[in-house]
Amino acid sequence: MANRDCSGTGTAAIDTSVARSGGRSLRINGGEGYCNHEFVRSSTALTGTIWYARFYLRHSTALPAAHVTFVAMRDANDGGRDLRMGGQNARMQWNRESDDQTLPVQSPTGVALSVAIPTNAWTCVEFVVNGGNGQMQTWVNGTEVPGLHEDGVATADVDSQWVASRPSWRPALADFRIGWESYGVGADTLWFDDVAVGSSRIGC
Repeated sequence: MANRDCSGTGTAAIDTSVARSGGRSLRINGGEGYCNHEFVRSSTALTGTIWYARFYLRHSTALPAAHVTFVAMRDANDGGRDLRMGGQNARMQWNRESDDQTLPVQSPTGVALSVAIPTNAWTCVEFVVNGGNGQMQTWVNGTEVPGLHEDGVATADVDSQWVASRPSWRPALADFRIGWESYGVGADTLWFDDVAVGSSRIGC
């Protein structure tokens, strides 16, 4: 699909040689360097105020120290900018495009409260975003990740900056996109399978 900001060398295709279930997956060849944005968007718009998602991710290269994104959702309550899930400092993180805040805080303690995504294996990622109170939770292979939990109470090294920067943030997510964004260093090949969104937790 065309990307809102810019596109580079990244590509998206259906892959019949790698799949977790069934006979195919979505393969993203994620390029390196600014403007390498490549996403596939769900044809169904997000509705309601509480959004759950579940997907299986397999990738070939460890998350880099630089900031990258593999899930993006347009926030209609935030000037149409994206709420993004990806990585930084080799661990998973959330990032709010409008003010560039991260969850967790990118301190050594904050980073340690998140997790890396193993390469060459399927990993189940789940999350919920609550538009009514701005809170979020994230699970990897069924276990909640403490550094990716925004509970509305500013916690040092976790959501302290996120909450302080925008205490009244209440997202209205409008779409769901999976793919790859690199803002500097960071190329990867990713596969997505068994992707689902809903109004209640889906499970791995």
